[in-house]
Amino acid sequence: MIEQKLRPRRMRINENIRSMVRETSISVKDFVYPIFVVPGNNVREEISSMPGCYHLSVDKAVEIARTIHDLGIPAVEVFGLPEYKDEQGSSAWDMNSPVQRAISAIKKSVPELVIVGDVCLCQYTTHGHCGQLCGHYVDNDATLKLLQKVAVSQAQSGADIIAPSDMMDGRVAAIREALDEDGHSNVSIMSYAVKYASGYYGPFRDAADSAPQFGDRRAYQMDPANSREAMKEVELDLAEGADIIMVKPALAYLDIVRQVRDTINHPVAVYNVSGEYAMVKAAAAKGWIDEKRIVLESLTSMKRAGADIIITYHAIDAAGWLHEK
Repeated sequence: MIEQKLRPRRMRINENIRSMVRETSISVKDFVYPIFVVPGNNVREEISSMPGCYHLSVDKAVEIARTIHDLGIPAVEVFGLPEYKDEQGSSAWDMNSPVQRAISAIKKSVPELVIVGDVCLCQYTTHGHCGQLCGHYVDNDATLKLLQKVAVSQAQSGADIIAPSDMMDGRVAAIREALDEDGHSNVSIMSYAVKYASGYYGPFRDAADSAPQFGDRRAYQMDPANSREAMKEVELDLAEGADIIMVKPALAYLDIVRQVRDTINHPVAVYNVSGEYAMVKAAAAKGWIDEKRIVLESLTSMKRAGADIIITYHAIDAAGWLHEK
């Protein structure tokens, strides 16, 4: 009797065979590219803690939107720095603010591009927290009314998807109600349902000038040690009308992404956040890692864990590398 020898290596012997049996693949169609818009004209200033990412005036944001579309990337998410800040963050729903003007200009210039509007207040408030304060406490229910204004203003500007990132309880239901009442029933909601109070957000706070002036956000963002609570947040947001569920950050929370994917039938997004991006860029600049290989491997891991949508600052570079194949 001939002894049977099991050799999984046969399916790895060359690239053609490996590609034939590959279980997970990434595509430019998986990506959303975040952009940061600022006041002014002809502004394109590199963000020091995020090499390769820029503060862009509206005219320059339109230019990069065209580039993104030409690469086949289907969507951008628009963040912004306002011209003024106040206690309530009223510039967040000002139709003359950079975000609203950028959404409108991009939609006019590249109508096929999907535009995601980030709904939060931290970069618009003088105190840097994600809602209206009562003393040093963020008032959940008072904040919901402000978030409704932000969501409606972005939908009126042309946003296709509204993405609340504030982590107030009940905000998905409040935003859905406001959008529907204003005639935007076809605008989707991508909820930052599972957003952890993470140290990986550091460079973003530099990019968006959104660091809190006191305390931190652990009273409303999730404890990194919790996973069962994540499923509770997902369940609540779906019940309130969320169309897409997001997990943020991505790499340190792929176990959560897998739990979400195995539990729900809705699209799942991940945010490959600024700290994850900056660490790769810093190590690559030192020559310690192969940037292309590390980035594509990391993005593949997010897809393998169950993500349908990957919000990533690597999108433009990754799209170029994928087109080389």
